[in-house]
Amino acid sequence: MKVKPLADRVVVKPSEVEETTKGGIVLPDTAKEKPQQGTVEAVGPGKRSDAGDIIPPEVKEGDTVLYGKFSGTEISIDGEDYLIMRESDILAMV
Repeated sequence: MKVKPLADRVVVKPSEVEETTKGGIVLPDTAKEKPQQGTVEAVGPGKRSDAGDIIPPEVKEGDTVLYGKFSGTEISIDGEDYLIMRESDILAMV
């Protein structure tokens, strides 16, 4: 990956949005919700504590995570969409 996040930030690739419902109804683009699950692609070195020590991140590359609906900043690299967010914006690992 060409992007190396700083401090306690992580780069997440959102999961694909479902095209159809369980009943088989095809959803238009306007009805699709933003994904709230993705895969961690890159991790920063960690947050610096008040004492100056680096606190390593809990997530690692390849982890599947859940995050808030409006978390992170959307970026596009080589035609792929990613989110850069703080580790604290991640709600859980799956």
